[in-house]
Amino acid sequence: MNKWSRRAFLTAGVLAGGGLIVGVAIRPGNRTPELAKLMEKSDEVLVNAWVKLSPDNRVTVIVPHVEMGQGAHTAMPMMLAEDMDVDWDTLSIEEAPAHEAYVTSDIARDFALPGKVPGIIDDTIKGAFIKISQFIDLQITGGSYSVRATGVRSMRVAGAAVRQLLIQTAAQTWNVPESQIRTDKSFLFHDRTGRSAPYVDFASQVVEQKASNTPELKPPSEFNIIGNNDIQRLDIPAKVDGSAQFGVDVIVPGMKYATIKAPAVFGSKIKKIDGSAALQKNGVHAVVNLGDAVAVISDGYWQAKKAIALVKIELEETGYEALNTAEMLDKFRADLDLAVLNGDEIEDYVSGDARNALSAASLTIDAEYSVPYLAHATMEPMNCTALIDGDTLRVWTGTQNPLGTRNALAKEFGFEPHKVSVHNQYLGGGFGRRATPDYPIQAVKIAQEMPGVPVKLIWSREEDTQHDHYRQAMVSRFKGGLDVNGAAIAWENQFHEKHEPVEAPDIPYAIPNKLIHYTDSPTHIPFGPWRSVDHSIHAFFTESFIDEMAVAAGDDPYEFRRRLLRDQPRIKKVLETAAKMADWGRDLPAGWGRGIALHSSFGTVVAQVAVVDVSGGDLKVDKVYCAADPGYAVSPDGFTAQMESGIIFGLTAALYGDITIENGAVKQSNFHDYPMVRMNTAPEIEVRIINSGEKLGGGGEPGTPPIAPAVANAVYAATNKRFRQLPIQL
Repeated sequence: MNKWSRRAFLTAGVLAGGGLIVGVAIRPGNRTPELAKLMEKSDEVLVNAWVKLSPDNRVTVIVPHVEMGQGAHTAMPMMLAEDMDVDWDTLSIEEAPAHEAYVTSDIARDFALPGKVPGIIDDTIKGAFIKISQFIDLQITGGSYSVRATGVRSMRVAGAAVRQLLIQTAAQTWNVPESQIRTDKSFLFHDRTGRSAPYVDFASQVVEQKASNTPELKPPSEFNIIGNNDIQRLDIPAKVDGSAQFGVDVIVPGMKYATIKAPAVFGSKIKKIDGSAALQKNGVHAVVNLGDAVAVISDGYWQAKKAIALVKIELEETGYEALNTAEMLDKFRADLDLAVLNGDEIEDYVSGDARNALSAASLTIDAEYSVPYLAHATMEPMNCTALIDGDTLRVWTGTQNPLGTRNALAKEFGFEPHKVSVHNQYLGGGFGRRATPDYPIQAVKIAQEMPGVPVKLIWSREEDTQHDHYRQAMVSRFKGGLDVNGAAIAWENQFHEKHEPVEAPDIPYAIPNKLIHYTDSPTHIPFGPWRSVDHSIHAFFTESFIDEMAVAAGDDPYEFRRRLLRDQPRIKKVLETAAKMADWGRDLPAGWGRGIALHSSFGTVVAQVAVVDVSGGDLKVDKVYCAADPGYAVSPDGFTAQMESGIIFGLTAALYGDITIENGAVKQSNFHDYPMVRMNTAPEIEVRIINSGEKLGGGGEPGTPPIAPAVANAVYAATNKRFRQLPIQL
């Protein structure tokens, strides 16, 4: 999303008095008739931007988010179906096209204006954010926004609004009061006269009416679908029987295959190539110089991979050819020192006077933490199939931002946007990586060599590992102050390279004097959003250091946290629930340890307790207890799966994740030297959901941040050795 932030939004004047939202009345009106031209097929009737009815009374829910294993294609239809009283057994879904009509404007709205607005201006607000989202090509799946933004503001609202219109129309047709009509499983009933009708009977009349933006939504006490653990994931059957199609599965008649090889050092350009040896191989059609990579087109992927190894490449030097990880960490530390020396630190959060409080503290402690670069390592490597046919372009891929990809391709290659079609597929893992359109752009550049012929680009696993957009490496420094009673009175934290979300470094604990500041320390390594973004980094830092403060105070780490959450009842309950699940305080065998960590991210509060066994000399994570409060779990089974998935993803980073730089390039190349947690090393995981009734939070990302500090704290409990770097190496 071009790294746009809340601050950037405000600076642009979006929310300022007289700015775009306040000063311009952009009412979307009834968009349904126009959208019908884009979305209706055969006898379908589009009754709302997000809902279609077919002659057999089946309901199709249009979802503007992608499915990459997180369950969005189930949770979001559940939200619409609940408020529309749809028969779940007759519901199907359709992913929205890569088109400006289906921008995820609720993300922009929730991001910049998370609260409610008066109903009288809601239509203007809605229209303004549609325009804003179209301007920035926003059709993103990420930030755990699907349910908490689009689900809340579009899916539920659409369902309730359509139901309201159906009731009004039926009441007028039957000449009865609206209050006497009930709905159930896609039917309308008037019990006093015994009349009933399927929704589709009134579809054509509903289309002509503008739905309310503020219909009455069901209270949780009336939910039948939301929160129902018996609702089965809609994407699972196809993934089990093999019929699900991912980008790498796409086959277009006459298709050729391509693969690429990029210079090892980021930023390096190709001076010239010699592809003569590759071109002599059977089935090889072309060797393409992309400027920052070389591609080979052939009849099959394996032929292309073998041939590309024969291409001789001469590179330009970048100046980074001798750079390694140790030198980069030293640069980070030097930039942190320089920022303090020059007094040009950027303040992130300030309360009280941390430095004076540290000077007056009875006991002070300090620590430096660091984390390495991390790759996404999605199960499905990057791929895209492209076909150029005259003035039209068609691509088949899996992307987290279909509209952004469409418009990036149109701009890069000079196509009219409406002449570019993005056929999005299931994503074999995203984690932020597939929000970047680099691989579709490469695919189209390659396809330019063979106009009229579809070309499928597939990255090798080595290319995927060594040319990712990485989670940043970081050094973070802390100072903590305790008074004579062991109470925390001061907290200072300095780090570098701040990304999103802006609140990630903050802590919920009632420490009166806090100073959180940062500086910039740029590198040549490409950055990309990685599951939970900055939260995954800062949770390890902050939850490890709060543990160090508890130990310095001679206190129990759980009780120390609990007392500091006296003004945070929701967060405190999550912490207490996790501790109770793990039977905190119970004796463990020798060589075992128990660690706790807590973090709030993307609107969801998560606490985890890890139990580790180091008695045999190796680190084994035996069990993880997870308590999570998302406000309300729309799909409890799906939310639990996401907590489990987030834990495994974060545990991989805690135990193995380490992208190291040698001679300016990534050393690791595949799963043999960039390993994952596997079934035989995965812990037992127990998840407990707390439905507090607070505003809905996300599920895809919040499970990741607490696991690394929980494990590190457990290792300390077992060994009395503090690990301040990841991955943890005993």
